Amino acid sequence: GSALAYSAYAFPLEWVGSTFHDFYVPVAVVNTVLSTGLSCYSRFLEAERPRLSKASRILAFVYPYIFDSIPIFYRLPRCAAGGCSEGSIRLHFRHSLCALLTFLILTSRLPERLAPGTFDLIGHSHQLFHVCGILGTHFQLEAVSMDMAERRGRLPIPSSLETFGSLGIGAAASLAILGICFLRLRPEP
Repeated sequence: GSALAYSAYAFPLEWVGSTFHDFYVPVAVVNTVLSTGLSCYSRFLEAERPRLSKASRILAFVYPYIFDSIPIFYRLPRCAAGGCSEGSIRLHFRHSLCALLTFLILTSRLPERLAPGTFDLIGHSHQLFHVCGILGTHFQLEAVSMDMAERRGRLPIPSSLETFGSLGIGAAASLAILGICFLRLRPEP
């Protein structure tokens, strides 16, 4: 999802038309399928190898995020150094900060690790993880909307086939993986 929006509206102008830009969305679709598969596979490991299960699940989210964000990670320091005047950069920074907080909260299990039993109902790391994720998604959508408005005339418009084809292939493959995983994890009667 985010790779489609970034490719269309947030890509660095000097990268548009490059080999990386041409392969960015197809690689993101492959990453989607791989991360869905890894996330589902991690459920099979949960009982026997809980640490590997958690590491696999985290990798399934972190790797696609990092790949999809390469154009943003390139733009952030350039604009911070005064290389551009685009208003979306602050929102991209906030989104990236929320993503980092989401990762740190998920992996550290703070604050309940510091005071066991205190954060069982309110303030649990899983709740904070979702709050940071929702805020990050809000900032991401606002940033892409601003990029779309500011950069519309400077970037090529993707075709419907590119957009819906990539989205359809990624969704169909992910649903197939989820279906297989569901059937394998379903308890036998």
